[in-house]
Amino acid sequence: MSELTEIVDNLENRISKLLHKYEVLRQQHHSIQEELTAVKNDNTRLIQEIESSQSQVQTLKAANAMLGSNDFKKETKLKINSLIREIDQCIVQLSE
Repeated sequence: MSELTEIVDNLENRISKLLHKYEVLRQQHHSIQEELTAVKNDNTRLIQEIESSQSQVQTLKAANAMLGSNDFKKETKLKINSLIREIDQCIVQLSE
């Protein structure tokens, strides 16, 4: 009978340790999930900032070219031509 009690006690100890490890892992998992969410939000915000910055760079290049800089004149001319084509297409659609 003593052996049976010893086996049961041993099993109880093992189960208790497993439950404790499970709880620790569950908390770690929850913590990692929160961190992942925060990182995803930061990533989204940074992507939006990059897109905004790229748009500002293009605008500044065009403004710089219009002010007489030779560096970005070709890009600015292409952009202006593209805008003119779009306006022409809008005029054609409106006249139909």
